[in-house]
Amino acid sequence: MEYNRRKFISFLGRASLGTAVLPPFLISCGNTATPTSKTLETESQVLDRLKKVPIEGLSPSNKDDLLLATGLDYHVIIRWGDEISQNDSFGFNNDFTCFIPFDDDNPTDGLLWVNHEYVNQLFVSGFDSEKYEDPEEHRTKEQVDKEMYNVGGSIVRIKEKDGKWKVVKNDPHNRRITAKTPMELNWDHPIKGVSTVIGTHSNCSGGITPWKTFLTCEENYDHFFGETVYDKDGRPAHQDGSMGWEKFYPYPPEHYGWVVEVNPKDGSAQKHVAIGRYAHECCTLYELPDKRIVAYSGDDKNNEHLYKFVSSKPGSLKEGTLYVADTVKGKWLPLDWNGQPALKERFKNQTEVLVRTREAAKILGATPLNRPEDIEIDPITGGVFVSLTNNYEKNDFHGSLLKIEEADGKYDALTFKASTFMAGGEENGFSCPDNLAFDMAGNLWFTSDMSGSKMNKEDGPYMAFKNNSLFVVPRHGKEQGKIIRLVSAPNDAELTGPWFSPDGKTLFLSVQHPGEQTTDLSDPTSKWPFDEDGIPKPSVVALTGDLIEKMNKLHILERA
Repeated sequence: MEYNRRKFISFLGRASLGTAVLPPFLISCGNTATPTSKTLETESQVLDRLKKVPIEGLSPSNKDDLLLATGLDYHVIIRWGDEISQNDSFGFNNDFTCFIPFDDDNPTDGLLWVNHEYVNQLFVSGFDSEKYEDPEEHRTKEQVDKEMYNVGGSIVRIKEKDGKWKVVKNDPHNRRITAKTPMELNWDHPIKGVSTVIGTHSNCSGGITPWKTFLTCEENYDHFFGETVYDKDGRPAHQDGSMGWEKFYPYPPEHYGWVVEVNPKDGSAQKHVAIGRYAHECCTLYELPDKRIVAYSGDDKNNEHLYKFVSSKPGSLKEGTLYVADTVKGKWLPLDWNGQPALKERFKNQTEVLVRTREAAKILGATPLNRPEDIEIDPITGGVFVSLTNNYEKNDFHGSLLKIEEADGKYDALTFKASTFMAGGEENGFSCPDNLAFDMAGNLWFTSDMSGSKMNKEDGPYMAFKNNSLFVVPRHGKEQGKIIRLVSAPNDAELTGPWFSPDGKTLFLSVQHPGEQTTDLSDPTSKWPFDEDGIPKPSVVALTGDLIEKMNKLHILERA
């Protein structure tokens, strides 16, 4: 794929909310940026300055802090509990981030979308299951309500001034999407008798659409309202969720496990049934030349599968075909009830196939994978990169990056070649790859997802790596191909949702679940971000500094 054939969501300088195809409410915002000394530099001066910045990685660390390589700085944009409007506050365990500017000419003013994946009950609602012999007797509706509010997502307007990003409080765009927000099913048939469902939760990674709306993906949905499981004869039974919300709100599990689209204009949301129901880590879109959409998504669970939806109409996430990958034979298998006799034997119709996607995929012989998580398209080669985080059951503790090369470089192709791009382990210096991002130079950035309960254990497989981290793989220059650790996370935390600002000068990044292993709030296992109350707080930070700018211009620097 030519370098300028970039996937529209990989390079954020192309994703403005102020283009003509977008709602007029987003076009009126003007440029309020204040010039700084760096913006007045000539291009040659910028390149001379950046050439002097070293690309030097960090050693593994278990220090309770957000540690940065030379040439990087950070500041906290927003943290759990911060007010975003008169009625709303920022949710818990922020994950995926996505920034879209109002105007192409001003990359410093726009909307930040942030996922809120799940809650730590001890922090959010004060429920401590360890205190009681029968904790369910002490669970209250008020506690569940607090937990339901703190998941979903946040839309906040942010501006950068003098190198610092800040939330514009009480901006009309600022709002929360929670586990109580009504939303439509984008499907012609009701599910469990309704077409409007209540709320979203377990929101992991996501994406954006060509029409500049946000996609948020429901991952471990079964923890909240349980799941419907089927025996070999197709008889259903309910399996309780670990959070126990169904005891207070008996919502059907089938209403969750979808890709959710959120309109930044008014916060309205819809769930896309055609993309299937499973533990979506992300939903990464590619727009074909005829404006049809290809959507890649992975099912983040041991021995689950990789999926691709190809729309049959331009701009549609409703009409089309869902495929699952056979990575051994290099084939996309259509999950099409009408065309697959084996699916007709098990399911009544296409709706049932999509509700029970995992079951349908196994019937067709899809390849079980090691927790397929985030997916991104390489702007240099056109390959589809998939994080396979790990699989303890198969003694794959460190995971790998899978590379899918679609036949003839066509993303709606039905055949492909699969290979391992790189494997985790001590030899390569990383373990458990998770979220991916490509910068403007095509460098690959990725985060790690080692479990907090398994990190830094003397007898465990992760001792050598210490805390979770953010890595980069340069694609140019003398460091090309090296795996370089640039950021080390606080204790128990995971770094998630890397997303570049349109000018390539900021990397938005979530610091998720610091202090997750805390059992006593008076003695938390982390104190980051070091607020006066000493309570760890999930937060979104802005990574800035000359090193961020250098990496985004690395292809130019190598030619200068």
